[in-house]
Amino acid sequence: MFIKGFSSKRKIGSVPVYLNVYDLTTINGYAYWLGLGIYHSGVQVHDVEYAFGAHEFPTTGIFEGEPRQCPGFTFRKSILIGRTDLGPKEVREFMEKLAEEYTGNMYHLITKNCNHFCDDACLRLTGKPIPRWVNRLAKLAAISHRSEDRVCDGERKKLWSNSSRYISPPAPASTSEGGSVHPIASVTRSRCRWSEPCAPSLVTASLTLKL
Repeated sequence: MFIKGFSSKRKIGSVPVYLNVYDLTTINGYAYWLGLGIYHSGVQVHDVEYAFGAHEFPTTGIFEGEPRQCPGFTFRKSILIGRTDLGPKEVREFMEKLAEEYTGNMYHLITKNCNHFCDDACLRLTGKPIPRWVNRLAKLAAISHRSEDRVCDGERKKLWSNSSRYISPPAPASTSEGGSVHPIASVTRSRCRWSEPCAPSLVTASLTLKL
């Protein structure tokens, strides 16, 4: 869904829109050449860099800072995505509206991370997406998770029915909402969400963001 007044097919403007990419691990030195890696990214417009991170509240997860200087990350490269016709004030208003779709508690490492935000923002500002390699690992992980969800239940049933070592299936852990989760999956996903360093929110609130 696009923000009212901001089309994905914008007019070609004179203001450059950059994607600033940062390394999260030294492994990227090798993985980068294979089209993989773990990256943080931010969108730079009018000498301001905007990025997205997580916190526990239903308020904006978008924060701003100096270009190529995001704390806790190693800057890798800046990529010109396209150009926009929006002025500084209009970009600010655009980000404030976009923040309604990117609250801190919506952050998810695989389905809604900083790179997803940058891709969305760049599409709306310039009509062009970010390079695929920046968020490729998250997309591969999403495919893997869907496959595992389909296979795991079937494999567990086979193990439970074919092995005399299992008297009954292990009870799943209960959640506060009354549902249930498998312990291994819940631990993995909890770690993923908080795997990146933190930075202050500067758009509408003074919050600690867990990227």
